[in-house]
Amino acid sequence: MTVKEIFDKMIEKEASDVFIRVGSRLHGRIFTEVKEMDGNEFTSADVERIVSEMLKPEEIDILQRNRSYEFACWYSKEWRFRVGVFYQRNTLSLVIRKVNLRIPTFKELNLPDKVLENFCGQRRGLILLTGTTGSGKSTTIASMIEFINQNFYRHILTIEEPIEFTFEDKKSIINQREIGKDVSNYEDALRQFTVHSPDVIYIGNIRDYETCKAALTAAETGVLVISSLHTVNASSTVERIVNFFPPHQHASVMSQLSSLLKGVISLRLIPRVDKEGLIPAYEIIALSPTIARLLRENKLWEMPKYIVSGDIYGMKSFNQCLFELVKEKKISPMLALDNSDKKEELELNLRNNGLL
Repeated sequence: MTVKEIFDKMIEKEASDVFIRVGSRLHGRIFTEVKEMDGNEFTSADVERIVSEMLKPEEIDILQRNRSYEFACWYSKEWRFRVGVFYQRNTLSLVIRKVNLRIPTFKELNLPDKVLENFCGQRRGLILLTGTTGSGKSTTIASMIEFINQNFYRHILTIEEPIEFTFEDKKSIINQREIGKDVSNYEDALRQFTVHSPDVIYIGNIRDYETCKAALTAAETGVLVISSLHTVNASSTVERIVNFFPPHQHASVMSQLSSLLKGVISLRLIPRVDKEGLIPAYEIIALSPTIARLLRENKLWEMPKYIVSGDIYGMKSFNQCLFELVKEKKISPMLALDNSDKKEELELNLRNNGLL
């Protein structure tokens, strides 16, 4: 198969990702399930040819030296593909993710538009999107950036590895820096941000102490920082942030978060039953006075009960969201339970309301 044939098949089959490996057939992730998409096995020569179609000689040198390489490429006006090439069992493999360049609105994503619009209107602080790979974080962040772009006069600076969505300036001006091409690493980009005078910074991913520290510092200087983490729910996100730091700094970090953390949005994509496609279940933390106090006092274990009762601030737990989706007949009760962190509590609620 050629690269074009692979891209066309992804679009035709509505696959969000495809997996290419020597000795295996083409597989794609279609509505969360990984399914076979072509009956021919890839040989080593096939995979090497696909890689050589996509990479320049100097990029192949980097791949061979580092044993992995990430990049993004255009395909027509509507699509962009994010590609990860790596070695496994001493042979090349690829994972290709499809990015639809049409950026959807919050309503089109089935996300709470008023809450997200409020987050986007903040002038300073930290907003975090969390979830597993393929949970919709990047698309949601792109929608947030585009909302700011359409509604506020800001300078938005993105730092990504690699760039996924691209934007046209509207009310805002947007500069996008790609790690490895425009700047060496996240640390260098975040050290340089003060001379670029941004109002909003999007950091592709917080993975380590240095990036996390720089993100908090940027938020303290009066910038709105948007970033993502791979955590399972909104509550555990705070623990992850704190645990990037050594124990003697935990109290100081919690104090910072009590004023800087404007919101956490945790996402899970679930197959719909009312029509073909996926719909997000979400958990949201907003910086209410109670949440700020719990952060200052390091009482994270109390946070879940205040998320449940914090709807006036736009907060919602996964179980509340899952219950609503079942009640609206958008997802099945079984899938709701599969995606719940507190299955017994959700099961009881569903049974009491005749939904199970």
